[in-house]
Amino acid sequence: MSRVKTSLRWVVSLSLAVIVAGLGIADAQAQSPERLLVLLRDASALAIVDPANGTVLARVPTGRDPHEVTASADGRLAFVASMVDGISVIDIAAREEIRRVDPGPGSQTHDVLFAAGKVYFTIEGYKSIGRYDPSTNRIDWTLGIGQDGTHMLVLDQGRDMMFLPNTGSNSVTMVEGVMAGPARATLTDIPVPGDRPEGIDLSPDGRELWTATRGDGSVSIIDVASRRVVETLDLGLQDANRLKFTPDGRVLIIDGEAASLVVMDAASRAVIERVRLDSTDTGDGAVLVTPDGSRAYLGLRAADRVAVVDLNTLEVTLEMPMGDGAGPGCMYWIGTM
Repeated sequence: MSRVKTSLRWVVSLSLAVIVAGLGIADAQAQSPERLLVLLRDASALAIVDPANGTVLARVPTGRDPHEVTASADGRLAFVASMVDGISVIDIAAREEIRRVDPGPGSQTHDVLFAAGKVYFTIEGYKSIGRYDPSTNRIDWTLGIGQDGTHMLVLDQGRDMMFLPNTGSNSVTMVEGVMAGPARATLTDIPVPGDRPEGIDLSPDGRELWTATRGDGSVSIIDVASRRVVETLDLGLQDANRLKFTPDGRVLIIDGEAASLVVMDAASRAVIERVRLDSTDTGDGAVLVTPDGSRAYLGLRAADRVAVVDLNTLEVTLEMPMGDGAGPGCMYWIGTM
């Protein structure tokens, strides 16, 4: 009888172990190895999100009035630019801010971009850009741009070129040799015919730079080789503040007041689709395209959620609530954790 009981206990223990292991496998399969960083502008926080199911895993407080976010290449650190409090450095695994970078009073840091181990950032209050080294916790250098409202950063790392839309000067500054430092950098200011260039991105082949001019609802196309605007598209957009290329050569423009995502074919300049969003006003929107080009994430500030668009069907497939008063904006994709 004791042998029977022992056998039964062994069978039960083995069965439980199999069940637990199975649950562990299912849990691992349910969770994505990627992470989506969502800046919660109205809550002054950074949300760490599982993009597979939209679960907010953590909220980390940041500086006040945060605008943009990036992360280190290894996915360990996030950097959040605040227009009031400088740059928050966040340990993603620990889910906490570990230091604060202060570029100076009234610096108004707006955009941040990580490349080759350094963080590049705009300093609107000083009409400049700067570079921060996380390994030494020091600002390496600053470079005067001399334009009003230097707002966003786009980097062509292979050719060492950076492009900056200047919302107050209606221009785009092209900086060559930026990674080599101010002594070797050369600046070219390219006038833009539209009003308030803001959303900006470089085509996958590096030949064209598109910028949405928020004040008049148009898009200006700059030929990088000739350093001039070669075409302006009057699209009648109501509030286009973010623009992104997809890997296959489409252009996504979020139009906040119209609560829509405008999808264009870059080659033909034609509008393919206007994807309606379930909101009367998305507010200051943001667009993120996944590296494989399969999905776009839209930060809908006024609606307090992130919408996921399937770029094959051009349909909204998921809504991710970020909480009342969160105000989701800029996002960043971390491939593996």
